[in-house]
Amino acid sequence: MPGLLRGIARTAVIAGTATAVSNRVSRRQGNRWANQEQQQYAAQQDSAQAPPAPAAPPAPDRLSQLKQLGELHTQGVLTDEEFAQEKQRIIGRV
Repeated sequence: MPGLLRGIARTAVIAGTATAVSNRVSRRQGNRWANQEQQQYAAQQDSAQAPPAPAAPPAPDRLSQLKQLGELHTQGVLTDEEFAQEKQRIIGRV
């Protein structure tokens, strides 16, 4: 009989511990989800009230583009044909 009581007591302790751990995990997960929802809500509110994005920077002027193109050609990155094509594209642009 003492062995039976010991087995029952051990089972009760294990079941109680498992229940306590399970409850704690559930609470922590619930809190984590609640925090994530709050952050998402705050981000949505911020994006709705955020000022418009700044305008894109102006395109580089033709002179600086031609200088860069010349440097690439001098370095051997561009062939003569590629250089001529790109130069015409830049010059032809208004």
